[in-house]
Amino acid sequence: MKNFKPFFVESSFARSRPTSSNPFFLSSQRKFAASASVSQDEGRVIDYSYGLNLALAGKESLSGLPLLVRGHVPGGGPSEISKPHFTKLLKQVTNHISSISNIFVHDGAIGSSPKCDVKVRLISDSPSAMLSLSHMLWETPTRAVSQDSCPLTVYVATSISPGIGESIGLGSKENDGFIAADIERSSLILCGKAFSDSNTTKEALAALSGPVIFARGGLPLSARLLVSGDSVVLLFAPKRTFKSCRDLLVPSDAGVILSSKGLAFLFQTGGSNLFKLPASVFLASSDSSGVIPSVSKLSPGQAAYHFLAGYQNGKFIPAYNKGTWSIDPLELAKAFLSKLKDDQISSYLFNVNGGENNVNGKDFAKVVQSTLSENIPPFRAKSGGDLEEKYKSFLLSKFPDLPEEFSF
Repeated sequence: MKNFKPFFVESSFARSRPTSSNPFFLSSQRKFAASASVSQDEGRVIDYSYGLNLALAGKESLSGLPLLVRGHVPGGGPSEISKPHFTKLLKQVTNHISSISNIFVHDGAIGSSPKCDVKVRLISDSPSAMLSLSHMLWETPTRAVSQDSCPLTVYVATSISPGIGESIGLGSKENDGFIAADIERSSLILCGKAFSDSNTTKEALAALSGPVIFARGGLPLSARLLVSGDSVVLLFAPKRTFKSCRDLLVPSDAGVILSSKGLAFLFQTGGSNLFKLPASVFLASSDSSGVIPSVSKLSPGQAAYHFLAGYQNGKFIPAYNKGTWSIDPLELAKAFLSKLKDDQISSYLFNVNGGENNVNGKDFAKVVQSTLSENIPPFRAKSGGDLEEKYKSFLLSKFPDLPEEFSF
């Protein structure tokens, strides 16, 4: 590609001074004070102008645009895109971007811990799209992308013809754009206004980065954190439960990385970026039948089993991930089991009940906090119903090589 002009490359901003012609060159290095909850691992630099710039970039917001992925683990999630179709689309997009006089490039990272992050290069035909997308990523050193063994490349073509999907045989008639990802190529394409759909873009980026993070010793998890005093609690729950207590949890997006160094976030948060290992893990389930107790303690094998099932009132959401599976959920559950055992992390199962009896955010947080100081009984399913058989039937149909240590 030619005539690439850098724009908003944060890795160089710490050395730049604001000018009237460069109003976004606003960056300050922030050192986190050592506390019981913040990890001592080397973290990322947070841009103090995060909120202002994000607000300027986010004047228009879309959601639910089509996501097409190839190379993901079968079993749910977005539609497939064939290798020939993606190859043709990539050629059209790169040709289009190369024809633009001003091209904008930004390097960043997915993952707030440099120990198991994934470097990302954004290439865009639009400064507003670049500004919006750059705020999803963490800062990374200059030339880090070129030195990384598995970097991701994101191509953003906002001004490409709205009919590009249909013209190459994808059949997409979405006028606002669409998103296409190839996990094997570590490439992401955003056409039209797709950059404004932050949720779908993050889902695609999480899918692309997941295998690399996993290979580097991190566990990319669809979870959030509850920080209570000196304790950090790792929470897995249905989306509606997260929504009901969003003010009490971090990050705003359900995406964390669990590693030997502690907990990190997939995407930029505008706040603390690293935490120590969790004191406990909470798995929230929705069981209106009452077979699952309100709260109970799990063995590591039981925690891995319920994590893999992700049971929510008759439906199973493996690994609590409703998005794209780029990692086999069983392999993720095995690694999760090892982490619980190696670091002696306590695990609990909490029944939020679902339906009209759904526990609200404050009650959920209170239960989590009180559990840490109480002697919670081990998990024992209440009599009645065939819930255990439903678990077994589903998991063995999806994962026939279930380890013996996994148990209800």
